[in-house]
Amino acid sequence: MPACLRVLYAGAGVTIQDAGRYGYLRYGVTPAGPMDWAAFSTANLALGNDDRAAVIEISVGGLKVVCEGAPVWIAYAGGDFVWHRDGALLPKAARLCLDAGVSLTVKAGDSGAFAYLAVEGSIATPVTMGSRATHTRSGIGGVDGRMLKEGDVLPVASSSTKQAENYEAVIDAPWLERQLGSLRVVLGPQDDYFSPEALGVFFTSEFALTAMADRMAYRFDSPEIFSARGYDVVSDGVALGAIQIPGDKKPLVLMADRQPTGGYPKLGAVARADIGRLAQMRPGETCRFKMVSANEARAALLQLEEEIAGTVSRLRPLRQRLTSKSLFEANLIDGVFDPFTSERIEHKS
Repeated sequence: MPACLRVLYAGAGVTIQDAGRYGYLRYGVTPAGPMDWAAFSTANLALGNDDRAAVIEISVGGLKVVCEGAPVWIAYAGGDFVWHRDGALLPKAARLCLDAGVSLTVKAGDSGAFAYLAVEGSIATPVTMGSRATHTRSGIGGVDGRMLKEGDVLPVASSSTKQAENYEAVIDAPWLERQLGSLRVVLGPQDDYFSPEALGVFFTSEFALTAMADRMAYRFDSPEIFSARGYDVVSDGVALGAIQIPGDKKPLVLMADRQPTGGYPKLGAVARADIGRLAQMRPGETCRFKMVSANEARAALLQLEEEIAGTVSRLRPLRQRLTSKSLFEANLIDGVFDPFTSERIEHKS
């Protein structure tokens, strides 16, 4: 039987995502893809995968899977979630092996909204328009275009013969640690709709994420951001992280499942280097925004991409679990001593 992961439990919002479905915006097709692209890439690169390979994106609802058919190498990374292999607590980011019959459970921890479970190769669900990414609103990608549920069987594109004790590792990824700094914003394309006073309010205020936050957009509560030219524009294309100011004067940041076009003025866009930090916010948490130039945003992105590219070099051996089998197989005797004299008894051949 080929290797696969069987879903035993999946909370709301758990889907299959790859790097996204690109080239179809002109036809009204949303890219989808991971909410936190940095964590997504980290998990894939820890296995030596292409950084576009399909993974399981896990929300705070959690997930439990069991490996079937053959051993599967996995890696996971993301928010501060709690992971267990057959009940044994695991590090918050790691690369390891699941033997057939072994389960993996993940639940939300103290912080973070998304985590990513990658398998060596890829989750091998059908490809739709060049991608396996799930977009639930249009019902395409992943498993029948929907969230995962109990009983789903996820085929694995390849398996490995590597030995777990020589390969299992903790992923040391400081770029995924919770950071408290302001989120960087590049102005435009309709920043001229906002007076210097309105921009001043935006860049000096604190914003609280509301419960109206999903894969399409994050809505924030804040002081009102007034537009000097109204709250409608001729609909134009929108980018990941675009900050729309609708008629209620409260910011709306567009995320992975954003619509292809929008008709509200866009004050700016969150820098791609900070999209993962934004995505990992939970309702009720607060943030601030900081204006940067396009060159500064690009430099921050290049630095983050360089750090992520070095994922494999930052792996640390995962301490092997002690089991009765491993203890019996290990040579734990250093020598034999006389109990009366405490002298070492030399073995005579």
